Amino acid sequence: MARPLALDLMATATGADLLERWRDISALGTATAVLSWDQETMMPPEGQPARGRVLSALAGMHHERMTDPALSDALEVAADAVGSDPVMGAQVRLVRREIDRARAVPGDLARRQAEVQSRAQAAWQKARAENDFSVFRDELVESLAVATDVADAYVAAGLALRRYDALIDLYEPGATEADIAPVFAALREQLVPIVAAVADSGVEIDLSPVTGGFDVDAQKALAEDVIAGLGYEFSRGRLDPAAHPFSISFGTRDVRVTWRAAPDDVRMAIYSAIHEAGHALYEMGLPEDLEGTPAGSAVSLGIHESQSRLWENLVGRRLSTVRWMHPRFVVAFPDAAGHSAEDLWRALNVVKPSLIRVEADEATYNLHIMARFELERALMSGDLAVDDLPGAWDDMYDEMLGIRSPDVADGVLQDIHWSMGAFGYFPTYTLGNLAAAQLFEAARRAIGDVDEMFASGDFAPLLGWLRENVHSSASLVDASDLMVRATGRELAADDLVGHLRARVTAVYGIEV
Repeated sequence: MARPLALDLMATATGADLLERWRDISALGTATAVLSWDQETMMPPEGQPARGRVLSALAGMHHERMTDPALSDALEVAADAVGSDPVMGAQVRLVRREIDRARAVPGDLARRQAEVQSRAQAAWQKARAENDFSVFRDELVESLAVATDVADAYVAAGLALRRYDALIDLYEPGATEADIAPVFAALREQLVPIVAAVADSGVEIDLSPVTGGFDVDAQKALAEDVIAGLGYEFSRGRLDPAAHPFSISFGTRDVRVTWRAAPDDVRMAIYSAIHEAGHALYEMGLPEDLEGTPAGSAVSLGIHESQSRLWENLVGRRLSTVRWMHPRFVVAFPDAAGHSAEDLWRALNVVKPSLIRVEADEATYNLHIMARFELERALMSGDLAVDDLPGAWDDMYDEMLGIRSPDVADGVLQDIHWSMGAFGYFPTYTLGNLAAAQLFEAARRAIGDVDEMFASGDFAPLLGWLRENVHSSASLVDASDLMVRATGRELAADDLVGHLRARVTAVYGIEV
């Protein structure tokens, strides 16, 4: 397995000016992230207008620094002196990419984007709480318009050929709609028979181990215990509730996660925390020597998602892990003592089409992503209007999963992404699932009997392998190169499909 590139930031002395300027730009991004975290967790509802103005001002300052000729001059000096230094070569490549994108977007559009996103997120929270799409409708129209304007600016600058490609590239550099569509179509063909086989089996899994009454404080204590056991360090983070769980990093030593609990179903509490902790473990594992530099961040959202889904599903729902978790579960909820670890494991691995993406099982999850991918394609092309989106959402769910939402809160309003202007983000979830399975298989081959490790609560060998083969590379190599270096081959679907078939066979006792 290829070793990560050596990290020697100052090997090229003439790159010092570039990196120093970038650290100031990075600091502005961190300030924005702190305010965004606060908006989602602690800020009172009436604070939005002022918060929007502050975020808009910070976006303007960020844009000014990104388009400052002095930054471009420092970039060219560093580029001329790169030579054979791979680290500085990566820094130059990444700065050039970001400068090109900043120059393509006018400053007033960048500021407008930040303010619209802040306002739209507040409107989305209110609309979801009130189960009323009309509360969010106007803000979604504006959010879509801003995203479209930004995408069109990228296309006009020659940074992408198509509007949707320009947005996808923000999260998964180099990926395009034309690349993703056939991958999704082929994966869907393999997922549908697995889901159908479960439905046709007539096997019903007892959900009583995970449904009923669960004290929310006890759920939080359990979630904290579990993610700490996996490797999340509370000395460098914290867990807070949020309407839509997320993780956020202010640096490798301040990486915060959020979660969501339901009093009648404990699965959301445990697995939203594990999922976000997986993201956080990646951020905590990025090289501190690269912090605040272009190459010091995660390489792509797909790779980021691979880390959260790996810990959530490949590890968190594995029988050996559930055996380790079971005594903790019983301590948190003494009434669960009558259920075995195997009972709990089966309840945690039910396959059934459902409405909520973040609560979906492994076998149906990617169908949720494919539905959003198709809707985004239609929105970006102009074939779907915002006013028609709620109905189109229900129709797409009917087509993909055979179910329709009884209300908009659990339908078109369930995700925060479009209020954030994050069009093009959703495809990275499925790319992440594919990468998660492939990385886990490579790790398993390298470190040995993971089930013996997990059953005893020893997750350090897996985390160590991920630190070496994924986290330590940061953005020094692109996502496709990282996958080849870590697994020996390009991204493929066979490990994910094989994993899903094996798990369904084990849980349901049927061949798929």
